[in-house]
Parts: sequence; structure tokens; C-alpha cells
Amino acid sequence: MAGRLYIVPTPVGNLEDMTFRAVKVLREADLILAEDTRTSAVLLKHYDIRGRLQSHHKYNEHQTVALIKEKLLAGLDVALVSDAGTPGISDPGFLLVRTCAEEGIEVQTLPGATACIPALVSSGLPCDRFCFEGFLPQKKGRQTLLNALAAETRTLVFYESPYRLVRTLEQMADVFGPGRLCSVAREISKIHEEHRRGTLAEVAAWYREHEPKGEIVIVVAGAEPARRKKRYGAAEESPDGADG
Repeated sequence: MAGRLYIVPTPVGNLEDMTFRAVKVLREADLILAEDTRTSAVLLKHYDIRGRLQSHHKYNEHQTVALIKEKLLAGLDVALVSDAGTPGISDPGFLLVRTCAEEGIEVQTLPGATACIPALVSSGLPCDRFCFEGFLPQKKGRQTLLNALAAETRTLVFYESPYRLVRTLEQMADVFGPGRLCSVAREISKIHEEHRRGTLAEVAAWYREHEPKGEIVIVVAGAEPARRKKRYGAAEESPDGADG
């Protein structure tokens, strides 16, 4: 009988964000796949988890997936963790999950920590509908993607490096308009957690003067529907174009 693949979220900041079930699964797994074994070793030691660790990251996953599949088919239970958050969300995981799905191997994904949802909910921007874009392309396709997103009416969520944050906010201001509302969340669930809200122009100006550090999530308001005067608080136009 084939084993099971467990996708196990790990804390993005505070180690107490680990769930009881995540600890149990990691303790019972025959093998733990880690994006960085050194980072995961700190977490495992904190919870007295002594499972066998194996490296599994974006640079070796194409080579290791076949071997992991064979272990699963042989009956081993395997748990996958990333450095922080939920594997597969801007982290390795998709390729292994797809392989398991194709082979009929059961995959169980535990609910748990991720940076994008706390950043979205804390932004003060609409979170009933949103579009998660992860990291923008660093070079090729970056401008094309931003142009394509300019008319997106859902709230937009991006991950970004602190080293590219100002440049990204400035590019978004150029494409989306400097007055588009946004929120930059920094160091979610850590001691120095910060949320900087305002227009794209205002927040870009702030970070030009205050060098950002740590993990970054950018949340940007969606484009206003053509018939809506204002996203926040103002009356909407009736379908025939007349107010009231």
C-alpha cells in the first residue's frame, strides 16, 4: 500500500504559529523533505521532532521527485515543508504534488501559516475577492504582466524582496496610477511586524527614506469599475448612469 504525502505549513514568524497536527505529522513521518535542512532543523529541534531530513528545493526537485515517488509507492509517509509558510505557494511543492496526483498517491495538505492572507486581511482593502500573483518576474515579462493587471478589479497580492520593493512600488505607480491604494506588510508574525498603508506614491516615498528589511507582501487595491465613482464610501451610479 502506498504511503501518503503531507504538505505541512510552518510558521512565517512566531514559532507558536505551528499547529498541533503539524507537529504530530512531522513526528510520525518516515521522511521530511525540507527546502533548507538547516532552517528546518531549528524548527524541528524546537518541537523535539527527530525525523529524517532530506533536501528538496527548486534547484534539485526535478531530480529528486522520481526517488520520492518510489519511496511513497513503497509505503513510506513523506512530509514536505518549506522554510516558512505553505509549500507550493511561491515555494517548491507543485511538481511533487502533481506527480503524486498522476500516480494516485494520496496528498493531504494541512491548513496553516502563510504570509499572503494575514497581509491581505490586515490591509484594509477588500478581501472578498483577490488575485494572488506571488513574485513578479525580475526582468522579462515584468512590464507586460503589470500592464495586464492594470484593469484587474480584484485586490492584488504580491510577494517581493526588500531590495526590489521601492522599484516595484514605483513601477506599479506608473502603471496603476500613483493614487492607487496599497498596503505593504513587512515581517508578518515577527517582532517587528509592520503595515504601511497609503497610495502607491506615498508608500514608495516612505520606503525611499526608510530602507525596508525582511519578508514583504504588497497588497494593491483593484481597479475601480468603470461606473463606480469611488471604491470607499461614495454612492455608486445606477445602471442607466443616473445617480440615486
